[in-house]
Amino acid sequence: MPSPGVKSARPAHRCTDCGYSSPKWVGRCPECQAWGTLQETGAPATGLRAVAAGQVSAPARPIAQVELAGARAVPTGIAEFDRVLGGGLVPGAVLLVAGEPGVGKSTLLLEVAQRVAAANGPALVVSGEESAGQVRLRAERIGALHDRLYLAAETELSAVLAHVEAVNPSLLVLDSVQTVRSPAVEGTDGGSTQVRAVASALTGVAKTRGMTTVLVGHVTKDGAIAGPRTLEHLVDVVISFDGERHSTLRMVRATKNRFGPADEIGCFEIGDSGVVGVPDPSALFVSRRADPVPGSCVTVTLEGSRPLLAEVQALVASTGGGGSPRRAVSGLDSQRVAMVNAVVERRGRVKLADADVFAASVGGVRIAEPAADLALALAIASAAKDTPLPAGMVALGEVGLSGEIRRVGGTGRRLAEAARQGYRVALVPPDAGSPPPGMRLIEVPDLGAAFHRLF
Repeated sequence: MPSPGVKSARPAHRCTDCGYSSPKWVGRCPECQAWGTLQETGAPATGLRAVAAGQVSAPARPIAQVELAGARAVPTGIAEFDRVLGGGLVPGAVLLVAGEPGVGKSTLLLEVAQRVAAANGPALVVSGEESAGQVRLRAERIGALHDRLYLAAETELSAVLAHVEAVNPSLLVLDSVQTVRSPAVEGTDGGSTQVRAVASALTGVAKTRGMTTVLVGHVTKDGAIAGPRTLEHLVDVVISFDGERHSTLRMVRATKNRFGPADEIGCFEIGDSGVVGVPDPSALFVSRRADPVPGSCVTVTLEGSRPLLAEVQALVASTGGGGSPRRAVSGLDSQRVAMVNAVVERRGRVKLADADVFAASVGGVRIAEPAADLALALAIASAAKDTPLPAGMVALGEVGLSGEIRRVGGTGRRLAEAARQGYRVALVPPDAGSPPPGMRLIEVPDLGAAFHRLF
């Protein structure tokens, strides 16, 4: 019988995905909402324990005396990829690159490894999904062969670490982290426990050796990175590789970056010769036609520090057969389109209740920011009135529920990019600033004033 004042130890349960702790087992984790991830970890500590001071790896120094030579980014030679990384690969950094199957992750990273091997020293590519011969065929196709680029096909963590000891690479590419297992840890291959153990071990090796490590990760059917959430916390940089399967355009975004901006975007085009960077992608997202057509308007989106021209198209047609009107969206936020559609009808006096409305972006680009609201509203009104907008005009502004047009961030950079691409008129909210040389600004306070000015 326990003595008075001492509580009996109870088993603790910890979520294998997010690390949430619970004194009792539950079927669904209250923190990450995952099912069946709570496992018993033993009895919790019943009191405070004294911890003695131990050895330190290096003495603490004033921050101004910390050396920076080993923490500076080294360019890879691929400008679009360096833009996303914030300048290049940092020695000792661990990157997680995730994307759908067949989007081009392995092809791009193979070219990155070849560039690093040619400029900075040995690079090692370990494939757990393909044989060495299959990777060699891809390398020949894209011209990524080099004497200091080493290749191995392994699925055991111990074998991967043995290759690292033998090659001593400056860059390690593991494709993919879900295919490698650690014999010292229980769990199914590719499961949360195995993925966490493999990533933790490689992170420790990367920090100790100053070796840049790139981990390729799988994604779920919802587009999220597969595996435990702690995987994203372990690494220094998280990069998503996006692109429509039927389009050659690929977007590389950094959703986490400890060494640079976390919202930069890189544009690539995939073809027979590999993945090629597109330094000026604005031309891909805007249609080139001799005469303007109804239902089309150009805006300027801002991805990180990069302004990109994008075209929004709309089609308004009468509902056939008297059924419920359809609302179809491609490349835009469906909730945002529904809101703008309602504002156009209510505040802009454009009848849309008995008409089908289709809205899409050009070139496969996805537009999610509110700066495209005004362009979307103008495209819908132009399609409904069957009246084209003036040629050489861009529209910038967020549309509120009362019909007012609000300013958006980075207006100066957006207008400068539009002027560089040859646009001479911009429809903007009031107090948008001074226009760039050769451009005229038309300030409109609300949607009604914009429609009255244009139609």
